[in-house]
Amino acid sequence: MFCESFLQQSNQEMADHAPAVATEAVLKPSADLPDDMPKIRGYDFNQGVDHRALLQSYLTTGFQASSVGLAIQEINNMIEKRLEPLEAEDTNDWKESGPPPYSSGCTIFLGYTSNLISSGVRESIRYLAEHKMVDVIVTTAGGIEEDLIKCLAHTYLGDFSLPGKDLRHRGINRIGNLLVPNANYCKFEDWLMPILDQMVLEQNTEGTRWTPSKMIHRLGKEINNPESVYYWAYKNNIPVFSPALTDGSLGDMIYFHSYKNPGLVLDIVEDIRKLNSQAVFAKRTGMIILGGGLVKHHIANANLMRNGANYSVYVNTGQEFDGSDSGARPDEAVSWGKIRTDAKPVKVYADASIVFPLLVAETFALHADKLIAGKKKE
Repeated sequence: MFCESFLQQSNQEMADHAPAVATEAVLKPSADLPDDMPKIRGYDFNQGVDHRALLQSYLTTGFQASSVGLAIQEINNMIEKRLEPLEAEDTNDWKESGPPPYSSGCTIFLGYTSNLISSGVRESIRYLAEHKMVDVIVTTAGGIEEDLIKCLAHTYLGDFSLPGKDLRHRGINRIGNLLVPNANYCKFEDWLMPILDQMVLEQNTEGTRWTPSKMIHRLGKEINNPESVYYWAYKNNIPVFSPALTDGSLGDMIYFHSYKNPGLVLDIVEDIRKLNSQAVFAKRTGMIILGGGLVKHHIANANLMRNGANYSVYVNTGQEFDGSDSGARPDEAVSWGKIRTDAKPVKVYADASIVFPLLVAETFALHADKLIAGKKKE
């Protein structure tokens, strides 16, 4: 009887109260969060359509929207320091020939993969080169040639699902959902071959020592088209580095040209010294890297030579689980000395074709008056 009465009492207590283990787990008390911690709040469209306010709200939206907001802050920090003039003593360490390659408080390195030049992001990049808002560019062979080819013929919007076999039969090349007729590359060959002839001639008669960056500078001059990124890099004397310049249509044309008029030499050693010097002798550096692979590491490794960049923004969709540098988070670069230990780098996991124009809008374009005024003073 006692056991039965005890069980009845216990059952009644359980009916009246949830089990303690459950209440303790679900209703666990919270520690206080710092008063200055941002509170999540998105844009209220009752305020109307205000694109600037919408982008500003990203910071407190969460997920990758907040990463975009942090990237905007990081790039604006670069710009703020870039607008600071250098004192005379800041250039005393310059040991290379010619004047120092920088004239501001922050040297900005911009890197991007070729697909972004193939896309409409090219126009955002061209804007930065046109107004000399960045100091150093690093890209792939495709990042050079696709810009020049676009001055000769169009790239078209297609679809990711178009069958490769059918496109090959039609002489159409696919870059994601972009289409490039093979005839574009034939036009590029016709334009490039005489320039290569002239480069060989100048090498043999004037002793010109060509490097990838010097070749790109020359191609920017020869294209003579204000729609081109490298026309403006030429006009504004922005060095463009592409250590794998032969890995694309440019390499194809150099290969074919080597049979017609052999002897062209491109010196990558001179370029690596020039690139590393841009980082070593800068007062501060900022890295904006769209995509991964060669461009990401080439810029980061140059900044290793100064014990790391002060500011960094990565925009890519790469993941780190496979150990690739393309997917590595900024903290991995900190371990190598490529980003400073006191820096606050940002990685945005997103398609740069969506994100980068928004970043430009809230950073370089927003401060265009000051940046362009600084360029005129130079």
